[in-house]
Amino acid sequence: MREACRIEAEGLAYAERIFNTVRDMSKDGPGVTRQGYGPVESRVLDYLEGLGRELDLEIEKDPAGNVWMTLPGADRTLPAFVAGSHADSVPEGGNFDGLAGIVAALTVLWWMRRTNFTPKRDVRALLLRCEESSFFGKAYVGSLGMMGRLTEADLQLKHRTTGETLEAAMRSQGVDPSALVTGRPVVDTLKIAAFVELHIEQGPMLDRDPEVRTAVVTGIRGNIRHKRVVCRGETAHSGALDRIYRHDAVMATARLLSRMEDRWTEWNEAGKDLVFTTGVLTTAPTAAISVIPGETAFTIDMRSLSTEVLEDFHALLLEEAKRIEAERGVRFEFDNALRTAPAVVDAALSDRLVESARHAGVPAMRLASGAGHDTAVLANAGIPVAMIFIANQNGSHNPHEAMKLEDFMAGTAVLWNTIKRFDE
Repeated sequence: MREACRIEAEGLAYAERIFNTVRDMSKDGPGVTRQGYGPVESRVLDYLEGLGRELDLEIEKDPAGNVWMTLPGADRTLPAFVAGSHADSVPEGGNFDGLAGIVAALTVLWWMRRTNFTPKRDVRALLLRCEESSFFGKAYVGSLGMMGRLTEADLQLKHRTTGETLEAAMRSQGVDPSALVTGRPVVDTLKIAAFVELHIEQGPMLDRDPEVRTAVVTGIRGNIRHKRVVCRGETAHSGALDRIYRHDAVMATARLLSRMEDRWTEWNEAGKDLVFTTGVLTTAPTAAISVIPGETAFTIDMRSLSTEVLEDFHALLLEEAKRIEAERGVRFEFDNALRTAPAVVDAALSDRLVESARHAGVPAMRLASGAGHDTAVLANAGIPVAMIFIANQNGSHNPHEAMKLEDFMAGTAVLWNTIKRFDE
C-alpha cells in the first residue's frame, strides 16, 4: 500500500468538514439539490467564500456570478494557476459532482497557508455557477457567461417546473446577464496560465481497479442534443385497426431508436468514439391502454471526442427518421439541435499531472471524459486546461453517488504537487 502524502493525511478532516456542511445545506430527500442561480447554490457559495476569508484570500465575483479566491504569489505579473469546478447539482443528485473540484482547490489553498508556502504566481480557486443543464436545459451557463458566449435565446430558457426564465433566475441572485451575451469574455483570459479541474469520474472504470484510482483526462466529449423530438402519427382504437392501417407513433419511435442503436454498435466496432442516449420518452397526455398512440416526445443526446463523428451520426439520425416516416406514415419534428464542441486538453499540462502523480506516489491512468465539464468551455477559449479524475461509486447524477475520501485526497495530492512544481 502506498504511503500517503502529508496533505492527504492532514487535510482529510478539513475537506470532510466542507463536504458534510455543504451536504447539510443542500440536502433534498436522499440526495442534494443545488439549482444553478438558485438560492441554495448562493448560500453554499457564501459559505465557501467564508472559508476563503478565513484563509485570508482575495475574493471577487465576476459578472457571471462565479467566485474567484486568490492566494497571492511572489510575482503577481504572471498569469495565475487556477483550479476549481462547479457548485450546483442536478435535482436530488450526489454531493460530489462539481463540489469535489472546489473542495480540492480549497484544501490545497488551506495547505499552502498551513505550510507557509508562497507560490511564484497567484493560485486561484474558481467556483463556477450553473454547470448542470437539468433545470434550464442549458449546460455550462456560468463558464459560458464568463466567456460572453451566452445568447439572448439562452436567457429565455424556462425552468423545468416553475417556468421561470434563466434571466430571471440570474437576476434574482444579483447577476445582470447583459454583459454575458456580447461574445467577449468578462474576465481576462490571458491572466490564466492553466486551469485544472478535479472531478469524480462518474463512470465505473476507476472504481473497478483496486490500485489505480486516479486518472488524467485525455479529452472531453462534445455533444449534439435535441431537447424535444416529436413523432406524430394517428390515434385510433387499439382493437379495431389492423397493423397495416396503423400510424403508431410509439412503434415508429421504437423503430428509429432501435435502428440508431444498431448503427451505434457498428460505429463503435469500427473504432469510432460515440455514445447515444434517449433519456426521456413520453406519450401524449391523452394516451390510454386502448388507444393506438398518435404522439410521442423524446430526447436525443449523442457524444463523441470527434466533431466529425457527431455531425455524421446526427445526419444519419435525420436520414433514418425520413425513412421511417415513409414506411409508417408518421412525421418526426426535431427542435433546434444544441451543439457543444469536444475539448482537447493541453498535452503539456496533462503530462505535468502525470508526472505530479508519479512524484506523489499516486498510480494514475489516462482516460477520456464521456461527461461534459466547464473545462471544455475554458479550453475552447484558448486556456490551457487539464483534468484529474478520481474513482467514485454508484455513478453520478443520482442520490446514491459516493466517493471514498482517501481517493479524493490522493487526487488532491496530485493537484497540490502540480501547483508546487509548476514553476520549477
